[in-house]
Amino acid sequence: MTSAKTLARTFALLFITVLALGVIAQGVITNRLITFKDPAATASNILANESLYRAGFTLFMLEMTAQMISTITLYHLLKPVSRRVATYALVFGLVGSTIKTMARVLYLMPLFLLKQDHLGAMGADQLQVVSLVLLRVMDRGAGVALGFFGLETLTEGWLIYRSTFLPRCMGVIWGITGLGWLTFMTPSLGYSLFDIFAVIALLGAIPTVGWLLVKGVDEERWRAVASE
Repeated sequence: MTSAKTLARTFALLFITVLALGVIAQGVITNRLITFKDPAATASNILANESLYRAGFTLFMLEMTAQMISTITLYHLLKPVSRRVATYALVFGLVGSTIKTMARVLYLMPLFLLKQDHLGAMGADQLQVVSLVLLRVMDRGAGVALGFFGLETLTEGWLIYRSTFLPRCMGVIWGITGLGWLTFMTPSLGYSLFDIFAVIALLGAIPTVGWLLVKGVDEERWRAVASE
């Protein structure tokens, strides 16, 4: 049987990996190259920085791979509390990851369109506009995924709160974060509050990840709950 502390620390490391890859791909690369109000500038940036743009896609895919593995890892850590509820959280997380992965595939489409010298009756200006529309759809698709991550995190917060082998305050933090991401079930509301909840999520993640890395899990209590 895998050690509960190993599961907890593995999840914490994967969580840090997801966060780091997401910040680099979105904050450093995508936000630098894409201007949602200027199709021509966005097209110029993409073509002038093709290698960097492609690297952004690679990082997005690695991010989602780590996200899926972290979801499965947390399922195994929390399933002794309630296998049924942990399965719900697992499904919510994998559905969200699948939606976000499919949305990120659209990231590559502008690179294909903008490098075409001739594509039917569409001129360069039209290709730039279509490319930007695809990027907007990608961005909104990633937002929809956050709604499912909200369901996942809220459910995991309940499991952590009931677990007895992890601090109850951690479950409360998880639950608050989940409620924040749940606003993306109404995308316009979620985007309007994104900055606030992103800060709350980050502030909650720091002590949570730190606890899992340093303290881990009450191993004896975890095994006792699992045996029940």
